[in-house]
Amino acid sequence: MNRPYVIVNCAMSADGKSALPTRKQLRISSDEDIERMYKLRNECDAVLVGIDTILSDDPKLTVKAKYVKNPKQPLRVVLDSKCRIPKDTLVLNNAAKTLIITTEGNEKHFEGKHVEVIGCKANKEEHVDLECALELLYQKGVKKLLVEGGGTITWSFLEKRLLDDLYIYIGPCVIGGKTTPTVADGLGIKNEGELISLKIVDVTRLGAGILTQYRMIQ
Repeated sequence: MNRPYVIVNCAMSADGKSALPTRKQLRISSDEDIERMYKLRNECDAVLVGIDTILSDDPKLTVKAKYVKNPKQPLRVVLDSKCRIPKDTLVLNNAAKTLIITTEGNEKHFEGKHVEVIGCKANKEEHVDLECALELLYQKGVKKLLVEGGGTITWSFLEKRLLDDLYIYIGPCVIGGKTTPTVADGLGIKNEGELISLKIVDVTRLGAGILTQYRMIQ
């Protein structure tokens, strides 16, 4: 299949958690990692999140001029299988173009020429089929895609081996909680034979934490 080069970027605590036990977003990254993230966004053609991230955090998914001079705003992509996205959410503002990928039959209309909704086929869980979504993005000229989660979306890319690089920033903190969100939520593997293998490419001290770059072993 033709697909973009896929980079997944996320942050977690020392015990592997990515949010508060209530699922509310928590800043884990240092100032240095925040700057790196914005520069990475600026280098990519599109930035993708799932609807759960939109509903819980309401991100803009833009590049701030504070971190990047003359920023190039990437296409904002939301995977939303039932098209539940609120019309007043920040990702639908006119600061950049937005593409909502839903399942066929759930398309809705939104105001503004900068917002587009496209239906893709559904997988067996009735979610947007990732391969279909990636092929669609490639056809639209997206050659480098940044995935910023949340945990369910990250797991989907890992499970399907549809990513190339994985960046994880580990902050010097502990959150705890057995049901607290992690970097890769979802069902997980069933046995040792399903382990998802990664190769460590680089480890860097960044601010008070550590950034590790992994590459997917296909």
